[in-house]
Amino acid sequence: MSEENNKGNYGADQIQALEGMEHVRMRPSMYIGDVGVRGLHHLVYEVVDNSIDEALAGHCDKVDVWINEDNSVTVKDNGRGIPVGIHKKEGVSALEVVMTKIGAGGKFDKDSYKVSGGLHGVGVSVVNALSSLLKATVYRDGKVYEQEYQRGKTMYPVKQVGETDERGTLVTFRPDEDIFQQTIEYNYDTLASRLRELSYLNKGITITIEDRRVIEENGDFKGETFHSTEGLKEFIRFLDGSREMLIADVISIEGEKNDIPVEVAMVYNTSYSENLHSYVNNINTHEGGTHLSGFRRGLTHTLKKYADASGMLDKLKFDIAGDDFREGLTAIISVKVQEPQFEGQTKTKLGNREVSSAVSQAVSEMLENYLEENPNDAKTIVQKVILAATARHAARKAREMVQRKTVMSGGGLPGKLSDCSEQDPEKCEVFLVEGDSAGGTAKQGRDRNFQAILPLRGKILNVEKAMQHKVFENEEIRNIYTALGVTIGTEEDSKALNLDKLRYHKVVIMCDADVDGSHISTLILTFFFRYMKELVEGGYVYIATPPLYLVKKGAKKEYAWNDADRDALNEKFGGSANIQRYKGLGEMNASQLWDTTMNPEFRTLRQVAIDNGTEADRIFSMLMGDEVPPRREFIEKNAVYANIDA
Repeated sequence: MSEENNKGNYGADQIQALEGMEHVRMRPSMYIGDVGVRGLHHLVYEVVDNSIDEALAGHCDKVDVWINEDNSVTVKDNGRGIPVGIHKKEGVSALEVVMTKIGAGGKFDKDSYKVSGGLHGVGVSVVNALSSLLKATVYRDGKVYEQEYQRGKTMYPVKQVGETDERGTLVTFRPDEDIFQQTIEYNYDTLASRLRELSYLNKGITITIEDRRVIEENGDFKGETFHSTEGLKEFIRFLDGSREMLIADVISIEGEKNDIPVEVAMVYNTSYSENLHSYVNNINTHEGGTHLSGFRRGLTHTLKKYADASGMLDKLKFDIAGDDFREGLTAIISVKVQEPQFEGQTKTKLGNREVSSAVSQAVSEMLENYLEENPNDAKTIVQKVILAATARHAARKAREMVQRKTVMSGGGLPGKLSDCSEQDPEKCEVFLVEGDSAGGTAKQGRDRNFQAILPLRGKILNVEKAMQHKVFENEEIRNIYTALGVTIGTEEDSKALNLDKLRYHKVVIMCDADVDGSHISTLILTFFFRYMKELVEGGYVYIATPPLYLVKKGAKKEYAWNDADRDALNEKFGGSANIQRYKGLGEMNASQLWDTTMNPEFRTLRQVAIDNGTEADRIFSMLMGDEVPPRREFIEKNAVYANIDA
């Protein structure tokens, strides 16, 4: 058979050599993680990272971000401005090279940038490729230059369009709806949270955000300005604003060890959770890495040495573990590394071995000096450690009780669990349902093949304010562990989970669509965030969205999930429709609950994700902690139907 006639032949001509921008558009998730909400916002971060890199190099101290009316975004800085001269190798303007060539840019020249963030150096060219329109304006050498691009391709050569006293770069881009099919609508709070974080990580820089889609009562656009003079110390105070500090002030250090800039800030509070947040070149390393292990080693070694010398441990009948030194600790570790080695493409775990010893040395020196100069605070910290160790021993017994009752250790399933017949965890889902009444309806309405139901009695324990052994002793929480089949970690790492034993790959929180239901959902989410974080990070946790209304008129009926939908349906039906408000899941019959909330073909499940670990930590501690004023302020700002009476 001739090659021409062989349509199925696999030869050289069949190999697609996608280069640069084409490849980005064909495989965008390889470059920005996904093409959903997270990837959409990542475009902004990539452009802002370029401006922050200019600041790290000492050439920029102001970055402005605008969300425009059409959901395009503008990022402006007062840096040196991207060079516009002709690039010798490429034969076109350096600006065009930076904007259209993957891997181009000053970040690969060690003399231009000592350290940089961004996504493996691909940065703004990827943003260009994934934008329907991008315009770059450069203010440099007294002149203004610009160039526009459509889906990564230049519309015209770089041209001078004016003169100026300013300097810097301005980039405006609009995400391509062909790529971001879910949405191109930017969330102000998500962007503001990241920009606030960057201002703390890079003190001295002023970062503004302005939402030109929203006009405030005073006639100005909605916006904020972020500027930090103390850096990580201020970041700690912001994160721990709703917690009670145990010591007088934040402990901090800033300096270089082995040519690695290291910044650390930490404080002890009265909570029982450990909150460590680590960054490399402004990137939040969710999975930690060598800088985090160095911090833990330096902290444990130095505090243990001080505690032993103080004599406060003499009467203790058991050893102190590493976890005990970190209970009630909030800390931020930020390092700047010239050539960071990350494990995986997502930049979530640092692998540079030399960083561990640098951070460990810095933390040891910082703590030794602090403990010597502040003996009262030192005593308070050691007392907190002893209390944590005592509680840990109590928790071990409670933890062992949970272990004995898990499915995999032969203890059987909790009595209230109505399990499914399917055995493959990837096909199975469990609904955590508020109350026995709703649980009964859900059992009748479910598909028994793959859907399990676990009713929870009332409001589960608020783990934010409970010691660890109280958490493990709580019956509802024990039932969750047992039903899911996960085993709790060792005493050294008491919250680590063995996800290999997870019995369901969808864990769905299903509560009433009212204030109490939202509170119960938040309690359950707080528990998952503090004790089963791997579940959330693995994408296993979801929230069901039951409807708020049933709108009927004659033979026509439809469900509404919010007031706007309700009003639209009423108008669609010609007005005067019969509107039923569901106060709880129990008010629906089994078929209604299945049709609206449980049927995979029609339901809406919201997957729980942690976009910003530090912000999630702050919000959970604020909502579920002891301090009322910040909680009230947050609810008043964000509530749609909450009635606040406390």
